[in-house]
Amino acid sequence: MVTFVISLIALLLGYLFYGTLVEKVFRPDDNRPAPCFSKADGVDFMPLPAWKVYLIQFLNIAGTGPIFGAIMGILFGPAAYLWIVFGTIFAGAVHDYLCGMVSMRQGGATLPEIAGHELGRGALVFSRVFTIVLLVLVSAVFVVTPASLLCTFTPGWGFLATPMGWCVVIFVYYILATVLPINQLIGRIYPVFGLALLVMAVGIGVCIFTHEGWMPELSDGLTGHHPKDIPVFPMLCITIACGAISGFHATQSPLMARCLQRETLGRRIFYGSMVTEGVVALVWAAAAIKFAGSYEALAAMGNPSVVVNNVCTSWMGAVGAVLAILGVVAAPISSGDTALRSARLTAAEMMHFDQHRLWRRLAVSLPLFALCALLMCIDFSVLWRYFAWCNQTLACLTLWAVTVWLVRHRRCFWIAFLPAVFMTLVVTSYILVAPEGFSLPQMPSVLAGVVAALLSVCIFWRWHRRYVKAHCED
Repeated sequence: MVTFVISLIALLLGYLFYGTLVEKVFRPDDNRPAPCFSKADGVDFMPLPAWKVYLIQFLNIAGTGPIFGAIMGILFGPAAYLWIVFGTIFAGAVHDYLCGMVSMRQGGATLPEIAGHELGRGALVFSRVFTIVLLVLVSAVFVVTPASLLCTFTPGWGFLATPMGWCVVIFVYYILATVLPINQLIGRIYPVFGLALLVMAVGIGVCIFTHEGWMPELSDGLTGHHPKDIPVFPMLCITIACGAISGFHATQSPLMARCLQRETLGRRIFYGSMVTEGVVALVWAAAAIKFAGSYEALAAMGNPSVVVNNVCTSWMGAVGAVLAILGVVAAPISSGDTALRSARLTAAEMMHFDQHRLWRRLAVSLPLFALCALLMCIDFSVLWRYFAWCNQTLACLTLWAVTVWLVRHRRCFWIAFLPAVFMTLVVTSYILVAPEGFSLPQMPSVLAGVVAALLSVCIFWRWHRRYVKAHCED
């Protein structure tokens, strides 16, 4: 319990102090015209109240990511607490804030446009393709889970008694959320879902203190806890993604950058939403292990959705049951629809295809839906692992892009540079050691990751030296 409490306090202090530092480094300026005014189109660019933007941003980036990832991540032991805290404060929140704010400065630009502007045309092309693949993967992942659960609540409903039936219903909703103006559907229901997700986290957090049970502490050691003897690094950093750092967030922050009315609101919207997600991840990691009583018992419970349902209904009764349904149904659906919306915008920008008219939005969206449907045929566990790696790889690319932006604008680039180097180590090591990758031994994979990280540092410093010499000498 002590480690959990200290971790909660650390997250809050991180927002207050490190979040303020990051804001000072960026230097927000309310005198600059916000994209929601300068590019208002009544579809994607439109001003929304700050409280609504916060709740939409939180639900966009949260979904089931900080819940499912944290439940699977706590199997690694108390190291999960450290990754959630330090990953959120120094990597994830910095990543989300800088991506959102740079997007505002560049007129609401999407991640590929930012990467292309800062890293060159090669990065533009790569990030466009990679982003679309990731976003479609997100949508596919977050259709299967809620559809499988919903059919258990509708036995005897004919077509809706099957996962395929609910997949069709979810897809219809996805189409509407993807093509309609952002205020007509997403802007109305997301704040409600976001608030409900926060209420669920608060309720579970209170129950952690009021229920008896065992919880891991840092004194137990940081390794050797996983029932399947899976090594902590780099597996933990991939398993807990949305609760620490997630490249998917870089596709979502520009959506809200197009609705934010002032730059000074950025810290509470972007940095604050990520810290809130870190708190949610921390709460669910602690709740899952306390409810189960041991790592082995938690692993035996299987699917994280089962854990969520059992914890909520056992600890919070009828109210908990409703919140559990919301958490494992509404939350992933809300991540999937905004993922496809981002994919539509990215694809449209790549083709220079105007999106003001409905038929144009449908023309871009329908092929994405078809690709999403094909990916759903892949086994869920395999799909999730590929999604997780793609997710962190995109986070790595985003951090390098904003690092270059900070250098070009003569800001302290270290706040993005250090997490960029670390994530380079993580994603390289993971793809080499993981079963869905090259399945190499642990030590050679990590050493190769270190080499890749050092190589990225050398490339950056070579560019940095040349850039400073050419542009920044007074």
